[in-house]
Amino acid sequence: MNALERHTPQPRSDAWAASALHGEVRYRLDIEAEPDSLCRVLNLFALQFLTPHSVQVCQRDGLLELEIGIDGLSWHRAGVIAQKMRNLVCVGEVFLESVPKLSEVAAG
Repeated sequence: MNALERHTPQPRSDAWAASALHGEVRYRLDIEAEPDSLCRVLNLFALQFLTPHSVQVCQRDGLLELEIGIDGLSWHRAGVIAQKMRNLVCVGEVFLESVPKLSEVAAG
């Protein structure tokens, strides 16, 4: 069975914030430039059947500057993932921000 034939599981629901609004968030973090660092961070999403829509990485001075964009998360769930990132030994700083929708930007 190849990847196209495989059944795709539904994303896990957020039991703690089931009625909360879900939106797009962006993570910005600095991680050690080690071979497994990027995999460790992205695995936090894979464990919850989440796939980021954008991942950008740039190496500078022994660090990887990483930016991850993902849609469909409650703020609570995004915060829990950010805290799990902070608990990884290879991670320095983690910044989490909500990305406004285009309709909100145009109205404001």
